[in-house]
Amino acid sequence: MSRSTGRDVVVTGIGLVSCAGEGIEAHLSAFASKEAPRTDAETFAPYPVHPVVALTLDAQISKKSDQRQMEPWQRLGVYAAGLALDSAGVKGDAAFKAALQLVVAAGGGERDYAVDGAILSGLRGAADPGAFLNERLLNDLRPTLFLAQLSNLLAGNISIVHGVTGASRTFMGEESCGVDALRIAHARVASGQIDTIMVGSSYNAERPDVMVIHEMGGFLDKPVYRPVFERREDNGGFVLGSAAAFLVLEAAEHASARGARALARLMPVANDRVMRAPGSVSASLTRLIGEAGIERPDVVLSGATGLADLAAEEIAGIHAALPGAGIRATGDIVGHPMEVAAPFGAALAAALCAVGAAREVAVTSVGHRRGEGVVRVLAA
Repeated sequence: MSRSTGRDVVVTGIGLVSCAGEGIEAHLSAFASKEAPRTDAETFAPYPVHPVVALTLDAQISKKSDQRQMEPWQRLGVYAAGLALDSAGVKGDAAFKAALQLVVAAGGGERDYAVDGAILSGLRGAADPGAFLNERLLNDLRPTLFLAQLSNLLAGNISIVHGVTGASRTFMGEESCGVDALRIAHARVASGQIDTIMVGSSYNAERPDVMVIHEMGGFLDKPVYRPVFERREDNGGFVLGSAAAFLVLEAAEHASARGARALARLMPVANDRVMRAPGSVSASLTRLIGEAGIERPDVVLSGATGLADLAAEEIAGIHAALPGAGIRATGDIVGHPMEVAAPFGAALAAALCAVGAAREVAVTSVGHRRGEGVVRVLAA
């Protein structure tokens, strides 16, 4: 858990993109709606997915050359980062962006399917498979020296496109790295190390490779969307969603000095990584909610993956610490966006506080393998 209790940390910018739309208003409307999120059950059948809305990329990524060299997950992240800078009123402030640090939670990047296919096809008839594989890896890799785009390219492209030139860090580790990104970002500002930072993540769910990877672990729900907490048959599973979420965080006095509106306050983030055993997740969340100082939240935004056993423990842990608390699964708004789950929950919580719909919001995240986290967001 982050123990920083120094300066107040406020959210001054929010950038959101998902199947619900783009921007704060679209996601508040999706939160208020009782309708199921937009779902594509055909493209990757039998696995449903929540596809991102069509974006006018020129609005945030002006150069076509920049758009072309990014894969979809990076375009989503760069776009949402631009929305967050716009929301904070600093898109044209070169001095602010020069000092703005960046923390990104990211997966392993998108694979080059053409190279993958050529290598797998060629291996079947190769006289010396080992030599063939080495030759192909030497000659067919991208300049990034990987069969997928490197995770830190997202931070690099945000820097290039938007001129955010402060120090950057990229965390990997599925759902838990999104929690850690928030924890570190908050702690650096609260401790006085820096005044401003942008934190967030992006994820493209509309890819055949991620369907294969997660189905091999038995993690995907099918064949149609069901609400997260109703996926009890066969232990449920994910319905992946393409999404991106970024927040601009500032020390409260820094925001006040430049006349910026504080949309919400972000409190120290509590996280854990327990050995998974019956009851361990429930006990961990109960403890983390207490450590985070959460008292009477208007709503708990749960990043539950959809796996029924973990969801049951999450609900039990929340109710043990916060009897009677209302729980809303963000998966029923945008699907499960892996690394983006915690940043999205925090951004939506801040948006709810900004419009007066909540005074206190708790955000929970339970990774499908390991990692638990709790975020407390308060009205400014």
